[in-house]
Amino acid sequence: MAAHFGEHVTVDGYGGDPERLNDEEAVYSALIEMCDSLHMRPLMKPLIISAPDNHIKDPGGWSGFVMIAESHISIHTFPKRRFLSADVYTCQNGIDVEFVTNYFKKKFKLQDIEQHFIKRGTHYPTKNLVP
Repeated sequence: MAAHFGEHVTVDGYGGDPERLNDEEAVYSALIEMCDSLHMRPLMKPLIISAPDNHIKDPGGWSGFVMIAESHISIHTFPKRRFLSADVYTCQNGIDVEFVTNYFKKKFKLQDIEQHFIKRGTHYPTKNLVP
């Protein structure tokens, strides 16, 4: 396998439970549980913000973010659209994509998932370039 800096999993979920998607605690606990399950180290407590309706295409919901030593995890919910958008980005290699996808599917009772896996930093230097 070619060396790379890290891995990024994106999850877009459709047909989710509107109550779960509109639950601040569910978003918060998802960030904590994801860190614990993937052995990631939070650098801060998760930040959860109520995102207002922008009267364009975003009808409001919750946005959550946790910065981790390995990078970050974010979740955005859209209860009125029964939609979730999340990403897990880590400098660890070998992330369990199936676990991440299934976790969000179960946690927010998603009916359908669109998932992408990206190798990040495929040309990441193997040594420091500047002393």
